[in-house]
Amino acid sequence: MDKPSSYCSYVNDPVWEADPLHRQYHDRLYGFPVKDDRELFGRLILEINQAGLNWLTILRKEENFRKAYDQFDPEKIARYGAKDKKRLLADPGIIRNRLKVEAAIHNAGIILQMQKEYGSFRDWLNHHHPLSREEWTKLFRRHFRFTGGEIVHEFLLSTGYLPGAHRSDCPVHAKILKSRPAWMQKHP
Repeated sequence: MDKPSSYCSYVNDPVWEADPLHRQYHDRLYGFPVKDDRELFGRLILEINQAGLNWLTILRKEENFRKAYDQFDPEKIARYGAKDKKRLLADPGIIRNRLKVEAAIHNAGIILQMQKEYGSFRDWLNHHHPLSREEWTKLFRRHFRFTGGEIVHEFLLSTGYLPGAHRSDCPVHAKILKSRPAWMQKHP
């Protein structure tokens, strides 16, 4: 039997018995606007760490990521040095991948630059919105590390910058519409 083609189908298909963490993420977070820079940055860190892995692995480790990465505080993470890299690479509660750890640290510094120039990471995203998936990917690659097309796409879907996180017949879709995500906003 083929796996359902959409996240909505997957979490609603009893045959696949989706883990409750999938249901919670689908129903409460996926596709909803994120206003807090730490949460936006955290979502980017999680998406980067998901590369090559199952999303459930990341959902199960989310709290460990929060602890290991100082609640996704970009100021603290940008100051991480060799000792912190060693600590992260030894932490079995997160994904121990040198490139992903180094990307998180580098990207924290980029977030700080964006906060200086635009006021926040969110304001930087809003400044560039709307862009196509391909344009977003090029923009992210110019600034961030470890941000390929699928990572950027999932990050933007999950934070409300691109449409399509939920099928139109999914009950969560109506809630998303009420939250007025960025993809619904008209920009000059």
